[in-house]
Amino acid sequence: MVLLKEDERLDYLLAEELRIIQSPSVFAFSLDAVLLARFAYLPLKKGSIVDLCSGNGVVPLLMSAKTRVPIIGVEIQERLHDMAVRSIEYNKLEHQITMIHGDLKEAPAQLGYEKHSVVTCNPPYFTTPSDKEINPNEHLAIARHEIFCTLEDCIRSSSQLLKQGGKAAFVHRPGRLLDLVTLMRKYRLEPKRLRFVYPKKGKEANTILIEGMKDGAADLKILPPLFVYDDQGEYTEEVREMLYGKEQ
Repeated sequence: MVLLKEDERLDYLLAEELRIIQSPSVFAFSLDAVLLARFAYLPLKKGSIVDLCSGNGVVPLLMSAKTRVPIIGVEIQERLHDMAVRSIEYNKLEHQITMIHGDLKEAPAQLGYEKHSVVTCNPPYFTTPSDKEINPNEHLAIARHEIFCTLEDCIRSSSQLLKQGGKAAFVHRPGRLLDLVTLMRKYRLEPKRLRFVYPKKGKEANTILIEGMKDGAADLKILPPLFVYDDQGEYTEEVREMLYGKEQ
């Protein structure tokens, strides 16, 4: 039994047959989180994973179905951290997923330097101050704008958490690609895989997925494009499988 607060709801993560607590006024995950969880390299039995900017815990929940290793989520907003903890308890995944309420800049000191196999991060997309209007909703503003952390903070902490040869995966906007690559190389994360995500064929990419290896050799692979919708406005087969699992 899960106790929901205020305008919270219990949604399905259909492909994993899990449930997650969401709130339209506090936080509800987007497709970007699903893309990140599917894109990231996941060790099956050995190692550990840290998810930064964890929100309501959606990325750790999604990854838990694909790996047996411990997963640690880090979220600075107390309300979102609480939602994540209750979702983990509802799905009886306390043995695998741990949520930390704290600042990702302090995560390496708290969780261990150069200790982890994989780091994932869905960072705030917009700088602050920004030419975009900051959402008056505090929770949404913090999730979308670099109020508590910058892109550099995210990449620095990711590198500090990773052991040599470990992998960091990020989801962001195409306009920050050069920033991502520059900062990743600054902090010893050599870009190894890059994928552009398009709303549909004929449109500009609106999302990028990038993975770097700590102290890896230079060898960037550009993966095939991912299209979210087909010409009929329906999810493409690949995205539908990400969201709902393989059809029986």
